[in-house]
Amino acid sequence: MAEIDSEVPVDRMMSFDDLMADRLWSRRLSVLLVSSFSGVALFLSAVGLYGILAYSVSQRKREIGVRIALGANRDNILQLVIRQGLKLVIIGLVVGIAASLVLARIIENILFGVSGSDPVSLVLAVVVLGLAALPACLLPGLRATRISPTMALRD
Repeated sequence: MAEIDSEVPVDRMMSFDDLMADRLWSRRLSVLLVSSFSGVALFLSAVGLYGILAYSVSQRKREIGVRIALGANRDNILQLVIRQGLKLVIIGLVVGIAASLVLARIIENILFGVSGSDPVSLVLAVVVLGLAALPACLLPGLRATRISPTMALRD
């Protein structure tokens, strides 16, 4: 700075990267918080779906036992439980996408570089939620395939 103009007082020197980091710390914190809360929400939705399906399998234990005793193979039982879970997921996704499109105008002012109804973001959200729902549906389904017909009918 002294080479350019020795009359200009310099009270605080820092690199451009440090200056930008100081100015953008609140945005980084916001992104970190939103990402954290989004991850927790995704985890809770997967755990909730798992809980609902596990409870449903435990309630339908006799029915599943009868189906297996009458000749239903393990794949059919797995498909039955997964289909039930995917129905819930599809209903949730339809309601969620509809709500996000309705509320897009409200949140557009806090979004940066993307619109509230961005198709890529919506497709990515559907894919991520679908991938999270798959193990949540698969685990109770696999548990249902291991139900013993004799034990199910005794209980």
